[in-house]
Amino acid sequence: MKKDNTPQIAAIHDLSGYGRASLTVVIPILSAMGIQVCPLPTAILSTHTEYKNFHYIDLTNHMQPIINHWKELNLTFDAIYSGYLGSAEQIHIVKQFIQDFKKEKQLIIVDPVMGDNGQLYPGTTEELVKEMKSLIKDADIITPNLTEAAYLSGMNINKSSSLEEIKKCAKTLALEGPNTIIITSAPSQDKDQTAVLYYEKDNDRFNIISNEYIHASYPGTGDAFTSVLTGSLLNGDKIEPAINNATKFIVDGIKETMKKEHDPLNGINQEAVLPSLKELYN
Repeated sequence: MKKDNTPQIAAIHDLSGYGRASLTVVIPILSAMGIQVCPLPTAILSTHTEYKNFHYIDLTNHMQPIINHWKELNLTFDAIYSGYLGSAEQIHIVKQFIQDFKKEKQLIIVDPVMGDNGQLYPGTTEELVKEMKSLIKDADIITPNLTEAAYLSGMNINKSSSLEEIKKCAKTLALEGPNTIIITSAPSQDKDQTAVLYYEKDNDRFNIISNEYIHASYPGTGDAFTSVLTGSLLNGDKIEPAINNATKFIVDGIKETMKKEHDPLNGINQEAVLPSLKELYN
């Protein structure tokens, strides 16, 4: 009988009962790409936070006992992938988790979820921003949007910033530790396109990948982008094809969503486009 070589990933995110975001996005996407997801939930919510009156259960006090059990089982992970972290304490736990489960040829991806459209999300404090700056030092790849890149770098960049300013921001972030900086929701010279910019420190390479811009906004697309990116890399793709896969998934998902009447807060219709990932990697 052959050994099961299915890649395993520790996914440190919150879980919303309704609304496609965080673990309800991460798990199906990576599973479709042939990867076993081991979730370490940071919180349970009735819905994601863009819905009003959501119920929130903080799992900070339960994270370490889960981690301790995983240690007893001698679990290993091919990748560690963190998303929204609700407090400085949770960031400390993730930093220690990375140290405790470190192994050769492991991929560490941090999606520093803190804000968008020039503002921090409600509840994201300056202390949390400071601790996130510390966490990205342990990452191989980080995937901030333009707002998060600005806060992490301390630079005043926005959608009207020049390419040189954003490039300088990416290089500044790379000096903090991560090799690859991927900045999403970046400005494009073409108003009908949106851009993803990436910088690789090890070969001093900077590139821009432009894609069709669809005038619609849905929660959870950042989670979907980083999840497809992570799955592509674990399946052996280089960074540029992985970014192309991730952006295509988002664009296709938005197009499928817009074909039918829908609640925009529920996120993109990922179920309609998940088969495309299965075709790529299974």
